[in-house]
Amino acid sequence: MKEAQDDLTVGVLGGLGPEATLDFMGKVLRLSGARSDQEHLHLLIDCNPKVSNRNDAIASRGPSSGPALVAMAQRLEAAGADFLVMACNTAHFYEAGIRAGVRVPFVSIVEETCTALARRLPGARRFGVLAAGGCRQAGLYEKALRRHGFEPVVTDEPEQARFMELMYAIKAGERGGAVAEGMRALGEALIARGAEAVIAACTEVPLVLGEGDLSRPLVDSTAILAEATVAYGKRRRPLPVQGDHAPSAG
Repeated sequence: MKEAQDDLTVGVLGGLGPEATLDFMGKVLRLSGARSDQEHLHLLIDCNPKVSNRNDAIASRGPSSGPALVAMAQRLEAAGADFLVMACNTAHFYEAGIRAGVRVPFVSIVEETCTALARRLPGARRFGVLAAGGCRQAGLYEKALRRHGFEPVVTDEPEQARFMELMYAIKAGERGGAVAEGMRALGEALIARGAEAVIAACTEVPLVLGEGDLSRPLVDSTAILAEATVAYGKRRRPLPVQGDHAPSAG
């Protein structure tokens, strides 16, 4: 039984991809404000890159990723996690199934990002979405943004195909100027169509784009999830009620 003042233990569904998980962990460490090892959060990380391709699964081109994600969540819960996070936006297609498979709360990167927009960018209403194909096909950000009273600005078909090329290049370890410039061009295309800020709605995007790389603000969903993880883990904010905003798909 944890004492009221104790930090909570965080379970991280990771490996989707591995470098995005490392980026998330690094941001949690930097945001924790710890002055010693003991002041950092206890992270239980299941870094499992063997989960089937989420984009193919959502498009019915491959096996469902859901069973592997639920199994990861259950392992983390059994290991002592007080709440769960997942360092992948597209995999939130399976959020409802993950929530149903565990008793501990699951914190949604999509919901945390959309909730943070009004606080970070007051007055902005139109947000560009740089997201993987499965995330776009499921409308994860489009639905969440509209629920929060915002208007999504999205990539067209050729732009989305280009995004997927760049995303897989990043996953393959490419960080060169051509990849970063390609991603920057996609963000600027959304801005040209009226986006007042662009959401990095794929955890690979912040591996090549950072604040100041676009002519409008870049909203880093990984950083927002890391900030929320620290706030919940340090008990600075009450955990969301299990089941809040869980999508029906998956």
